[in-house]
Amino acid sequence: VLPRSAFCAKGSTEFRLALFEGGSVDDLTILLNTAGWVFDDAEHRYTIALASIAKHGADGHIVRLRGPYASIQAFRRGTADTPSEFACQEVLGWTDTASLPLLPAEGSAETFAQLRKAPRLDLDDDQQWRVRPHSDLHATNDKGLMEFAEKRPRGYWPVFKGESFDIWNPDTGVYYAWAEPDAMREHLRNKRARSSRNRRSPFFEFADKPDWLRDMATLPCMHARIAFRNVTNRTNRRTVIAALLPPNVFISNAAPYLLWPRGDEKDQAFLLGVLCSVPLDWYARRFIEINVNFYILNAFPVPRPERDEPLWRRTVELAGRLACPDERFAEWAAAVGVEYGPLPEDEKDEMIFELDAVVARLYGLSEEQLTHIFETFHEGWDYHARLEAVLRFYQQWNRKS
Repeated sequence: VLPRSAFCAKGSTEFRLALFEGGSVDDLTILLNTAGWVFDDAEHRYTIALASIAKHGADGHIVRLRGPYASIQAFRRGTADTPSEFACQEVLGWTDTASLPLLPAEGSAETFAQLRKAPRLDLDDDQQWRVRPHSDLHATNDKGLMEFAEKRPRGYWPVFKGESFDIWNPDTGVYYAWAEPDAMREHLRNKRARSSRNRRSPFFEFADKPDWLRDMATLPCMHARIAFRNVTNRTNRRTVIAALLPPNVFISNAAPYLLWPRGDEKDQAFLLGVLCSVPLDWYARRFIEINVNFYILNAFPVPRPERDEPLWRRTVELAGRLACPDERFAEWAAAVGVEYGPLPEDEKDEMIFELDAVVARLYGLSEEQLTHIFETFHEGWDYHARLEAVLRFYQQWNRKS
């Protein structure tokens, strides 16, 4: 009998690595201590794990998952069924900390397993796009280069933070600070050059491009780029908050951005569409507590269809158009092949609903699994109208295939 944190917290990583590499979990049943039905003297919000662990499993290195169960009735019903089964080697690839997911309901394991069939975000294949998360400015170490004023000083660029953007809203008008562009760009170029000599830095992958590293015009702040909020919560309305930010802005470490050793603007649009979808967010909520840590982000499952796949093209079209609400994105929009400018709210909503459906098809989700995602996504949310619209597009794409 263990707290669920033994199977998900970063501090328990060594325990899980030893377990999954040298043994098996013949049965792991997760219990929600709702109303104290498991232990009446324990915190009723606790999640408890019942684990049967073997050093050498009779059926090989496997993990069998059940639950979560919030009552004795659900427990008895669920344990009469066959558990979901995963190879330990497969589990080790889900996150860099060998964490097990917090599944929201009975039946979630099958949906999780289907999403997990997609490759990791940090896949390094010479024939495909490659992305690395990175932080631009450190709120403390780089504070001296920023101006904390209520009004924008003449000629200064804004320094974005997490609250500076939202899903399909690249600029909320709420900023962390301001910075003089010439001094800050010189600082970032020098910082990038130093980082390119460090094997642990994403810029090390650009070390064979000295001209690119020296060129001020190639700095990420000069171009539109995808950023995401670092601070979040799996119980919020949405957990993964990503957006395409406009050029000529700096970003604090509260909003890391994505570097692209390989890939173009269409690849960026595709990935942004996946990151902003409900299916990906449902998956993320299985691991995230309060931060989108790089070790969690890097392991996100992201489909890798061929570029001539109609679902790939439609994801690029939808996400590309949704990401470009004004003329600041004209250059990026032209590279993607979409228009830019504001969208009527009803048209924007329809595009978002279709994007959810297209991404669900890319993951190979069944209609039942897609419905399960909406039903278990957020406690108390009114999902019925959105689900109905998403299923309408899902069925349309089913007929096309």
